[in-house]
Amino acid sequence: MPHRIYVDGEWVQPSGGEVIPVVDPATEEVIAEVPRCDAKDVARAVEAAAAALPAWSARPAAERAALCAAVAAALEERAERLTDTIVDELGMPRRLTRLIQVGAPIRTFALMPEVAAAVEFEERLGGSVVYRDPIGVVGAITPWNYPLHQIAAKLAPALTAGCTVVLKPSEVTPLNAFALAEVMHEAGFPPGVFNLVCGVGPEAGEALAAHPLVDMVSFTGSTRAGRRVAELAAATVKRTALELGGKSPNVLLDDLDDAAFEDAVRKGVAACYLNSGQTCSALTRLLVPRERLADAERIAAEEAETYTPGDPRDPATRLGPLVSAVQRERVREHLRAAAEDGAVTLTGGTGAPDGLERGFYVRPTVLTGVAPESRIAQEEIFGPVLVVLPYAGEDEAVRIANGTAYGLAAGVRGADAERAHRVARRIRAGQIRVNDGAHNGLAPFGGFKQSGYGREYGRFGLEEFLTTTTLQL
Repeated sequence: MPHRIYVDGEWVQPSGGEVIPVVDPATEEVIAEVPRCDAKDVARAVEAAAAALPAWSARPAAERAALCAAVAAALEERAERLTDTIVDELGMPRRLTRLIQVGAPIRTFALMPEVAAAVEFEERLGGSVVYRDPIGVVGAITPWNYPLHQIAAKLAPALTAGCTVVLKPSEVTPLNAFALAEVMHEAGFPPGVFNLVCGVGPEAGEALAAHPLVDMVSFTGSTRAGRRVAELAAATVKRTALELGGKSPNVLLDDLDDAAFEDAVRKGVAACYLNSGQTCSALTRLLVPRERLADAERIAAEEAETYTPGDPRDPATRLGPLVSAVQRERVREHLRAAAEDGAVTLTGGTGAPDGLERGFYVRPTVLTGVAPESRIAQEEIFGPVLVVLPYAGEDEAVRIANGTAYGLAAGVRGADAERAHRVARRIRAGQIRVNDGAHNGLAPFGGFKQSGYGREYGRFGLEEFLTTTTLQL
């Protein structure tokens, strides 16, 4: 029901009549419209969440978790339709959309009973009892790049913790959130426990972050927007959790043999280009021993050229479009600035891919010949752009890896596992992939420095939505 919002258990008309078009990034065609909510809509949703909080927080955590598991089952039944929806609004290739954009949020909801069982909600400390209560009403503001996944990462643990939630999804990719709201309604969540508003950040998002009845804001997005959320939240001293940008390094150590080095470079391209590079934790800086720079450049360019952009609905497509014209221009501007700074383009560049003049496509790009301090090696691009950086010695590799304002993710690959682990521990990042370490949905995710604070996933993510009280007995 994209022309209504979900408040207090009902689909209701928003206060105004303005709408926001949703555009298919592969065709540039408008495929839907959603309401442009204002502060009145947000206040209505927050008040419903506040009213529902006492009864919801009093229910046992196991019951709340079971309802989340029911959401997982319902999403699984709708998985193919959800996949089509997200492909239409985001443009990620369909196979990856089904696996990541739909599969990951299903797993997040399904894990809630296990996660809740791992949290100690009450303990005895000498003469005191310490218990953990839900923080209260949560405003969840989510991004467009992994839309349903990031909603689940906030919504499932917040609800399991006993919080009530007002969700403001990205207006760029909102349709999946409306589908989720239908699932939440059918699953039997009480009125007001989950509420959905839509709109742009400076209006609906800021109203949600500033509302005095909101006890916590959980935000994922750009560092610039995160600063604004924190500023607004500070006025009422509400808790914030911020998952922001990244410029993540991928360090290849000098003990890799030729075959392992080539494999690492090729996998490094994949770690940069996932979701057309529109991933906050993308490994966008490839750090290689200086004596192997030429080999890294050759292999990376060769691998990048296998990521032929195309229709995300075509099974052969490896790289879909960027999400919007604004995002495409942002990437092109970064590439133009890099060229002015002397960067060498090994493959790719600012032009449209052959045969794809329509749609928000960019060419997969590999750059070299830039200093670690240059803009292209320091700023988040959010596109399929890999920067190759040489280093001389382990200490310099660590210095370059840590030498940005961010600290969200990193990668280290080496033949000696103990050495790779040692190097990884020197990197200031919230999640570090060592060799072929796999993603773990129970492990925490979040960053250092301007990548934000707070953690998501598993019991760590649930604990973000709890506060402690001490009874002195």
